Amino acid sequence: MVLEKQLINAERFLELVEQPQYVDRVVELVEGEIVEMSLPGGEHGEILTLMATKIANFVYENSLGRVTAGDTGFILERNPDGRDTVRGIDIAFVSFVKAPNPFVSKLVEVPPDLAVEVISPSNEAADIRLKVLQLLNAGATLVWVVYPDSKIVDVHSASGAKTLHENDILSGGDALPGFEIRVGDIFPA
Repeated sequence: MVLEKQLINAERFLELVEQPQYVDRVVELVEGEIVEMSLPGGEHGEILTLMATKIANFVYENSLGRVTAGDTGFILERNPDGRDTVRGIDIAFVSFVKAPNPFVSKLVEVPPDLAVEVISPSNEAADIRLKVLQLLNAGATLVWVVYPDSKIVDVHSASGAKTLHENDILSGGDALPGFEIRVGDIFPA
């Protein structure tokens, strides 16, 4: 559902979403338009927490970078005509190479090395495809799209996409070298 039809940039987006009418709303900026997202459910939150914990433990134990969760806002596109894109990413890993200093309290200006999206029933396939494309075009190395209903993960990179099933191993590849987890282990028992 598009909430604002005017085309705006990331800075104006930040100003608008701090207004009272946006309290308790989850929104993104997609090509200059504010779009409302549904609140995720319990299964989504549990998968997100499980994966974020495993990724964060690996990252911090190996001093590799920074991990965000909970739809942290990343600026993925800046356009001169104000059609910026700010997407909330469920889980993101950003290496110390890209982010040597702690993130500021506003939007993250660098693309994640790894982005994880956990699909909710309200997600639309066309929007998820667009988000994956925007992430890769912004410079993300790897994007995992997790489908709880079918217990699969689509893995996207510049070289293509593949689908992993419960007994397959999900690897951090070049984005998060050394990280591995069995796909079935990211879903609650």
